[in-house]
Amino acid sequence: MSSAYPYAPATTVRLTVGQAVVRFLTAQHSERDGDERRLIAGMFGIFGHGNVAGIGQALLENAVAAEADPEVAAMPYWLMRNEQGGVHAASGFAKETRRRQTLAVTTSIGPGATNMVTGAALATTNRLPVLLLPSDQFATRYPDPVLQQLEDPRSLDVSVNDAFKPVSRFWDRINRPEQLVPSLLNAMRVLTDPAETGAVTICLPQDVQAEAYDWPVEFFDKRVWHIGRPQADPAALARAVEAIRTARRPLLIAGGGVIYADGAQVLREFATATGIPVADTQSGKGAINFDHESSVGGVGATGNSAANRLAAQADLIIGVGTRYADFTTASHTAFARPDVRFVNVNVQAFDAAKLSATMVVGDARDTLDALRAGLAGWRTDDGYRAEVARLRQEWDAVVEQCYHRDHSPLPAQTEVFGALNEALAERDVIINAAGSMPGDLQCLWRASSPDQYHLEYAYSTMGYEIPAALGVRLAMGPDDDRNVVTVVGDGSYQMLPMELATIAAEGLKVIVVLLQNHGFASIGALSESVGSQRFGTKYRMRNDSTGRLDGAQVPLDLAANAESWGLKVLRCNGIADFRSHLRTALDGDEAVVLYIETDLLGPNPPGSSWWDVPVAEVSALESTQAARAAYEQGKRAQRHHL
Repeated sequence: MSSAYPYAPATTVRLTVGQAVVRFLTAQHSERDGDERRLIAGMFGIFGHGNVAGIGQALLENAVAAEADPEVAAMPYWLMRNEQGGVHAASGFAKETRRRQTLAVTTSIGPGATNMVTGAALATTNRLPVLLLPSDQFATRYPDPVLQQLEDPRSLDVSVNDAFKPVSRFWDRINRPEQLVPSLLNAMRVLTDPAETGAVTICLPQDVQAEAYDWPVEFFDKRVWHIGRPQADPAALARAVEAIRTARRPLLIAGGGVIYADGAQVLREFATATGIPVADTQSGKGAINFDHESSVGGVGATGNSAANRLAAQADLIIGVGTRYADFTTASHTAFARPDVRFVNVNVQAFDAAKLSATMVVGDARDTLDALRAGLAGWRTDDGYRAEVARLRQEWDAVVEQCYHRDHSPLPAQTEVFGALNEALAERDVIINAAGSMPGDLQCLWRASSPDQYHLEYAYSTMGYEIPAALGVRLAMGPDDDRNVVTVVGDGSYQMLPMELATIAAEGLKVIVVLLQNHGFASIGALSESVGSQRFGTKYRMRNDSTGRLDGAQVPLDLAANAESWGLKVLRCNGIADFRSHLRTALDGDEAVVLYIETDLLGPNPPGSSWWDVPVAEVSALESTQAARAAYEQGKRAQRHHL
């Protein structure tokens, strides 16, 4: 149908758009510090009428050609069970490779495409590169409306894929084959940009996917996309050094940017040299080992008392690779000193400018190295370091108590975390995302390496845990003997369990720890704190006498459900049984689900901070009235940092 490339290169190759996408992607590589890798390591997909004859046919043709000729670069394909799960797996893959590689996801049009929107938002919010290839309605508009097409009477150029625009860092629709050339090149640019990366969405109308075109062969040459290390401006470094030298109570907050920049070792050397205590965000945990003398653990709304006391009295906050989410700042109440100042190191100026900070725009690893050199001979005083040591010791005793509560009749989930923390090796990976567990883990988890702690808490997406484990396991490769342990609550499990079937089909070793407490522990506790009495947060049958969901417990058997997906399930009766089964699973070579019932009501770690959740200003309920009074008290500490 289509004409040849208009500028007539010396050689062209005739391929469909779908075939051109696959061939182009197999030739893309990333490089950082001399480490070169395939950028798009494979593709997840579910085929429907939108992509079965386009990207689907192209993947088959690629597989047949690669099998016949080892010189042909193969594009591995995995069948996902849910499109959102495929995007979460791609995000988990990208996070495990520290954003140097990712996966693509192909879907049909309509519901298959929009299933990915939540995954796209997660990837972009977490600054993780994923490539999304949703199919689209016919570009020719002859079959109009086609099955699963959204009709908008205001414009025939609108499809459901426009919903991806606000959650993508780059978005395009390919209505003509030749548009693919600049679009894919820009997609690779964004996927490898440490500051601007996130979800990249290229919408492919189903007729265009199957359309043939004469492509310049140069389009399919090997390309290496170099992931740079932006260097900080010397004047900005000098200002940051001066701010640190004049501080008496500095606190450094390590975010995910430290880990993505491979800056963990440099951070540890910086802390050793300066004596500055280091707190962490959910993405930054493990950037400094928990047993380092300067490590004070999680800070903010789900942080611990040691880090939060230091934050409240700090005269200087040094944020490195953090975007200062509201949990980190405790909704702008964590940094309480009237004269507190900020120095922010970030590859993105948008984040470096937050909280009216002294901005240092640059790579976290190299900037920390430069700051250490600029601070040569300077160190926090003995009294401050002794205070840090005392607070660390006090909190360590709390962790031990939470990990070994011997709570009955059902264990607290913190006891499960204790068993995991003590059993996992330094570079084994623990994965979690939603509910009350991320808060407990940030408070309690003793991370010994930047590889170990994999939390998704920027979007905190229920259902992330199982597909993310799939992605992490694939990123490790078949020769990596580390364990991947994903911890999921019953609420999150019911959102997206189906990638267990993918794990089983691929024969991947993943350990799923499934906690059943018959409700939403996190939102239940939050509901109680805002005076809503845990309404609608327990799994209960409809009660005929009240008309509400406060009857008998719903007879769920999630262990049986997990087993139905094809995995071995070990039911754990208490913590001792869990520890025994966990050891068996860690030492084995197959996927296992460890099922354990825990107490919905905790107890959880003691809180030491505040989070802004508005409470009804007027109410007939006494519980809500009391919560409103407490809320107004909490807001008094809230402020803008100017």
